[in-house]
Amino acid sequence: MKLSIASLLTYGLAAEAHCIFQKVSVNGKDNGQLTALRAPNNNNPVQDVNSNNMICGAPGYTSQTVLSVAGGDKIGAFWGHVIGGAQFANDADNPIAKSHKGPIMAYLAKVDNAATASLNGLKWFKIWQDGFDTSSRKWGVDHMIANSGWSYFNLPNCIAPGQYLLRVEILALHSAKTVGAAQFYQSCAQINVSAGGSFTPSSTVSFPGAYNANDPGIHTNIYGAKGQPDMDGKPYTPPGPAPISC
Repeated sequence: MKLSIASLLTYGLAAEAHCIFQKVSVNGKDNGQLTALRAPNNNNPVQDVNSNNMICGAPGYTSQTVLSVAGGDKIGAFWGHVIGGAQFANDADNPIAKSHKGPIMAYLAKVDNAATASLNGLKWFKIWQDGFDTSSRKWGVDHMIANSGWSYFNLPNCIAPGQYLLRVEILALHSAKTVGAAQFYQSCAQINVSAGGSFTPSSTVSFPGAYNANDPGIHTNIYGAKGQPDMDGKPYTPPGPAPISC
């Protein structure tokens, strides 16, 4: 759904260079706007790592749908400047401003019922991340922009059957040289893994709690000697745990 400027004002969506994770695809099938998602209704980032909004974004849209997926499926997370994608014709900041360099990460938390589970007390483990490629000097956000707003990853084959929340997150680092100025964007998809393996994580993290504002992957200067957001070609490690290995 495309929103008019009047609607954007009603929903509090300012003309910022921000974004929202708002659609999920499974093996190339786009499941539609906000289907099976818990998503904020504005495109503002979370900047306080101790906020409950670090879990699935600010309270906003909810869905009663739970998507069926299987281990090995190709999952797509679609990002747009506002709900609906572009905020206006020729929106240069759709899906996000090109200046907002940073990694994209995906986490899972096991739940009894993905449509109704409380967000409090969930135990998360990371399944995927797209950080910084030192050879191309491209970030996960660059890859997402090149894919017209889609981030793609495969659900690990070893994930045990059952219901989960899938948390996908952008960390924009353009202002991260100042403590507390890094920008987090996240929503959570509701999924049921119908076939997979028997993986049980040996360690998990909580949101909030997984990140500290002073973590080197969060409080960092991504700009090199020539003023480019390329780390001078040095490695970058996203915050949080490493993705699981099956």
